[in-house]
Amino acid sequence: MNDQRNPRTRALSEAGVSIWLDDLSRQAMTSGDLAELIATRDVVGVTTNPSIFQAAIAGVSVYDEDIARLAGEGKDVEAVVEVLTTDDVRSACDLFKEQYEASGGYDGRVSIEVDPRLAHETEATIEQAERLHGIVGRENVMIKIPATEAGLPAITATIAKGISVNVTLIFSVARYQDVIEAYLAGLEQATENGHDLSTIHSVASFFVSRVDTEIDERLAALGGEAEVMRGSAGVANAQAAFGEYLEAFGSERFEELKAKGANVQRPLWASTGVKNPEYPDTLYVDSLVADPSVNTMPGKTLDAVADHSEPGEPLSAETAQKGEKVLDAIAEAGVDLADVFAVLEREGVEKFEKAWEELLSTVKATIEDTRG
Repeated sequence: MNDQRNPRTRALSEAGVSIWLDDLSRQAMTSGDLAELIATRDVVGVTTNPSIFQAAIAGVSVYDEDIARLAGEGKDVEAVVEVLTTDDVRSACDLFKEQYEASGGYDGRVSIEVDPRLAHETEATIEQAERLHGIVGRENVMIKIPATEAGLPAITATIAKGISVNVTLIFSVARYQDVIEAYLAGLEQATENGHDLSTIHSVASFFVSRVDTEIDERLAALGGEAEVMRGSAGVANAQAAFGEYLEAFGSERFEELKAKGANVQRPLWASTGVKNPEYPDTLYVDSLVADPSVNTMPGKTLDAVADHSEPGEPLSAETAQKGEKVLDAIAEAGVDLADVFAVLEREGVEKFEKAWEELLSTVKATIEDTRG
């Protein structure tokens, strides 16, 4: 198997970066395409979200038979979607079982997100997180919970139940600090609840390219010297976040949890597909090499990485300081960063809500077609 590995993806893995694919479809699993990426491109996990499921199910016939069968059993649209998505995630979990076991639960992970319409409902999020975990029924599933204000206590409560969590939609360093606190508090409660901390894993999904898209637009509007800083915010923000990771997981508080078997909550770089064609297509991979970290890449980005990735210097306390200075300069130029991050979180939730509604509509139309 090792002879097949792409040298560039292998180098990233050896540098401490776990490559997870930001995509999942039944076709990718049944065709062997996903297994091929596991074998040749060091893919050791998968992330999903409402947009990914909507794209996977819409416009293809591979799901039609299941949709017709489930509808014939009397299931409504919501229930049908739940079965389709959890079935695919369960199958992916089985596909990654070897990576999961070989890494002691560190990798081989597949994430499924709670209903995005619950992003501002704490109790409903907790209930669905536990429900999804039970339905998938695999140790290597991770439940995705958004880092909204309502999501933070849900993260703590879910971790406290012994369930592994992928925290999503993190845009600011300040919110990332809240996420780390939610994780540590969850571990402390999990200990009190009698859970084995070594079985609980978490990643914190810090979004990158969307930060550049929003801030670049504002820098362009300011004009002049401000425009020179375009394309620097996304990486700088992530660099600063890694500094928070180093501080929190090198603390005495975490050392006490680590002695009880606790795992670090790895930073996961999300939204790493470059949206501006002026920028290198491997920018958010090569600039964010960190040990430990996860980079969840869309297929196009993974292809680019395998072809011509040139990893830069590893993130460190020093690069975190550089990142903070870049963010300070952007703020001094007139960009309201607090507003940027608030807008990005709101739009992130709305985007996933829209994709979920579109998925429900797609499945509803298929059900109606099967009934003639």
